[in-house]
Amino acid sequence: MVIHTLYDQQLEMYQQRSHRCAERIVSISQPPVPPIVRGKASQRVEFGAKISVSHVDGFVLLDRFSWDSYNETSDLDDQAEAFGHCPASIHADKIDRTRANRAWCWQWGIGLSSKPLGRPRERTKEEKQRQRQDETDRIPIEGKFGNTKRKGTLQRVMAKLAVTSRIVVAIGLIVMALEVMLRVLRALLRQWHMWQTLMTTRYRARTCCRPSLT
Repeated sequence: MVIHTLYDQQLEMYQQRSHRCAERIVSISQPPVPPIVRGKASQRVEFGAKISVSHVDGFVLLDRFSWDSYNETSDLDDQAEAFGHCPASIHADKIDRTRANRAWCWQWGIGLSSKPLGRPRERTKEEKQRQRQDETDRIPIEGKFGNTKRKGTLQRVMAKLAVTSRIVVAIGLIVMALEVMLRVLRALLRQWHMWQTLMTTRYRARTCCRPSLT
């Protein structure tokens, strides 16, 4: 079926003298993988699925997984509503700072990290500090993408089917969440051990200083 579809697509492009077609197959072993034009300096075209994720308290949540080249700007309100309550602030990428998302955040009283619209003006010291802090708060989510590619097997997904590819991506994010939980558990055990050592030391001190009854 994949070979027949690939032949039909190539024949259509040849007859129409075109280099594009809908749902073009670029890999016989992985037919769901589409070419996505990103426009980056290092790599103009990327191959793979597009995902929308959220970073909350150290955990990366998978909000959307799609093989289509969709616009991520439409995911911001759905990602915020998925928590069941309005967050105090959202630190989004530049592509998500559209007028519609700005209006939606203003309607619900959510702070959106972004520059004001209109002609650039001289910013105050407080505005510069707030913008610098907003960019600093975005560092964890950018770093998580690198961690999931290095540790979460998202750098090169080798699954052949669309369903199994999604499972591989989800498992990679689950592994990252388990690592966060492991670090938290280690910190709690370390604090409990310190508390136990302190209580033992105090008990020994009271025992040594207790007066004799004879």
